[in-house]
Amino acid sequence: MLGRLKVASSNDGCARANALTCLLHSQHKSSYLYKLNVLPLTTIPLRTHQMRILLLLSPVVLFANLALADSVPEFKWRAEEIDAIQIGYGLQLTDVNGDGKTDIVLADKKTIQWYQNPDWTKHIIARDLTQRDNVCVTARDIDGDGKCEIAVGGQWNYRETLKDGAVFYLIPSKDRTQLWQPVQLYNEPSVHRMHWVRDKNDEFRLLVKPLRGRGTVDGVGPGLRVLEYFKPKDPTDEWKFSVVCDFMHLSHNFHVVNWDNDKEEEIIIAGKEGVWHFDKQGKDWKATQLTKNFAGEIRDGRLPNGKRFIATVEPKHGNVSAVYTQPSKSGDLWKPVKVLDKALKDGHAVACADYLGVGSDQIVVGWRAMNDPGVPGIKLFAPLDKAGKQWRETRVSAKKVAVEDIKAGDLNGDGKTDIVAAARQTKNLVIFFNETKTK
Repeated sequence: MLGRLKVASSNDGCARANALTCLLHSQHKSSYLYKLNVLPLTTIPLRTHQMRILLLLSPVVLFANLALADSVPEFKWRAEEIDAIQIGYGLQLTDVNGDGKTDIVLADKKTIQWYQNPDWTKHIIARDLTQRDNVCVTARDIDGDGKCEIAVGGQWNYRETLKDGAVFYLIPSKDRTQLWQPVQLYNEPSVHRMHWVRDKNDEFRLLVKPLRGRGTVDGVGPGLRVLEYFKPKDPTDEWKFSVVCDFMHLSHNFHVVNWDNDKEEEIIIAGKEGVWHFDKQGKDWKATQLTKNFAGEIRDGRLPNGKRFIATVEPKHGNVSAVYTQPSKSGDLWKPVKVLDKALKDGHAVACADYLGVGSDQIVVGWRAMNDPGVPGIKLFAPLDKAGKQWRETRVSAKKVAVEDIKAGDLNGDGKTDIVAAARQTKNLVIFFNETKTK
């Protein structure tokens, strides 16, 4: 017997009564208190019996979701601007000098620099590599010595797809605060993003992805070629390379993942054709489509129920941020579970991590409001139920930070994941130190 008892505020919680009572939250910040009288099931016909079970189970599920929502803390932070920059095309968080601390590596307009933890002293390690701007950077310890190796993409020209673009490996100086030696590699035009990716032998390959296919502008014509470079023992020798894929168009970003049981990492690429997963099998890369919508940004994480999700910005430089979950059947498209936002202005970055210390991941989205004028900003979205149907939005920043790139990592060693944002129009590099109080 189900009946409405009273209107209650969203802070009331669960009533203490002998009958099963639960608070049901509405989307309008008010709630209704419902009461179930438990009757002997042996006297109820089968169909009524089944209905009674459903009525009994529903409040239990709702109670579990409410308990989860109540246990999710609010994100708290302290913003610290550490430098005035020119553009801030790309960020990496890694240990540059081997002191065990996480430093910040930045590809700015004409310089490559790193900021030394903890006082964020800036060290410029490359300058004027090309006539045009730098555009991307990857930094990771690939030889196990505790210090990162760095590669850079440059000669950025947004609409030119025949001759511009450049790729460099930087050989570190003995004193890593000084200029490093650039070694130029072969490149496809329109170089845009790059990552170091671990192979099955625990070695690392440099993967470089253009924005567009050769000779194309609006995604019509040849696909872009993602290249896998093999680092020689002497980095000044010729770097051999192979093609990962050549069918995608207008791919703004890609991301390194490891979704199986081996050491070898895979990649997920966002583009005009949706999001695709690439897994190297032998000498070739197996491609599997995950979503169909044109996507610009892509990252992955885990929901409270343990299910894997991907988070996107759609389309390239788009207004939509969406979440998809892994299907039960291998090979099926991922299921869209939530559109987080439809009003981004020139969405340009996503970073997934456990910012709240709850054992699952949340999503940070940044936009720059450049091509689509408006107010820029950063938002954090936290799932409030196990399946990721309901999310809480927290506005972290607005007009003060026009995001070009975002990365997540623990910068002060307190065990909490911080946010680093490089901003184009506002020309600043900002750390949002995580000061969330866990429950």
